[in-house]
Amino acid sequence: MPRERRYPSDLTDAQWALVEPLLPAPNTGGRPDKHPRLDIVDAILYVVRTGCAWRQLPVDFPPWQTVYWYFVRWEEAKVTEQMLTVLRRRVRAAQGRAEEPTAGIIDSQSVKGADTVGRGSRGYDAGKKVNGVSGSSSPTPSDCCWSSA
Repeated sequence: MPRERRYPSDLTDAQWALVEPLLPAPNTGGRPDKHPRLDIVDAILYVVRTGCAWRQLPVDFPPWQTVYWYFVRWEEAKVTEQMLTVLRRRVRAAQGRAEEPTAGIIDSQSVKGADTVGRGSRGYDAGKKVNGVSGSSSPTPSDCCWSSA
């Protein structure tokens, strides 16, 4: 019998079957976990999807301190990064593609901000066609210098 999903961010049983083996093994010895790991993962996903503060987790999740404790430990151990790598490879293989991509695309764009009164130290970057500091924080391939040597 499938469990009831409380929030759109909750994992389905099929998704949990994929994710659970990718989590670090629980510590042996000491006291057993008080909260199921599925509830911990669902709470983390809730925070990520809604953007709420940890302290604003709904009361039907484990206490926010517990959820945050797991989140910090798993991030330090790069669990999310490893999990995304494994899942990406599985998805690509299921689509009949190579597990690793052979190319990547980086895209950036410039967005016009509010008009300023006396443009002062701001310049005009003709490549980006917007007013602003040349060489702004969103580099484009044309911002780089390539040498042929």
